Amino acid sequence: MDEKIKTLQQWIDESSAVVFFGGAGVSTESGIPDFRSVDGLYNQKYAWPPEQILSRTFFDAKPEEFYRFYREKMLCLAAQPNAAHKKLAELEAAGKLRSVVTQNIDGLHQLAGSQRVWELHGSVHRNYCMKCRKPYAVEDIKDGQGVPKCSCGGTVKPDVVLYEEGLDSATIEGAVSDIRAADLLIIGGTSLAVYPAAGLINYFRGNRLVLINKSPTSYDDRADLAINLPIGEVLGQIAVR
Repeated sequence: MDEKIKTLQQWIDESSAVVFFGGAGVSTESGIPDFRSVDGLYNQKYAWPPEQILSRTFFDAKPEEFYRFYREKMLCLAAQPNAAHKKLAELEAAGKLRSVVTQNIDGLHQLAGSQRVWELHGSVHRNYCMKCRKPYAVEDIKDGQGVPKCSCGGTVKPDVVLYEEGLDSATIEGAVSDIRAADLLIIGGTSLAVYPAAGLINYFRGNRLVLINKSPTSYDDRADLAINLPIGEVLGQIAVR
């Protein structure tokens, strides 16, 4: 085992309130594309840039085009939890992990068994009528055509945070509270480039900050331990005890 991973194991063993903060890199090992890598969605070609398609202005103006992109690129319902998701769920069940704070919208943490998950950017698994708030399953969206409509006639919108929309205040408050109370904060699979989500780590008051990402980040020099490997490869070697 790599010396850095041995150190991580020791720190987890010595901690009782671990919080994990994760980004797109946690799910790429499950086959879900990220946004900013060479092969990510932001580097593919569409009639409009993905960041424009995923804005509230675009959703309101061109819902048909939004849903064409959304069904094809954002709904990866066949994806399964990987070693990182599973190990985090095991650590929570063992009483070591306080919660998961995630920028992902795929629901894989819950599928792996995690109970306390703060989804900063929402979830594809929740969809609501904008008029009457009736809920709809993700399968209703995936299997439908065009713009999904509620039985009341309203437009159904995914409960995901689009560009130009604010983050849910209760989710932010919960994530901040847990990060502030953590004795070990593990950040994995994120370049920490997306704000305001990335700014949440500034609330950490614990002693040990760990960064796990395939490539270096601008925050590596602030970490007590930086590991430049895939998050699943790292957490897959951690023993739960």
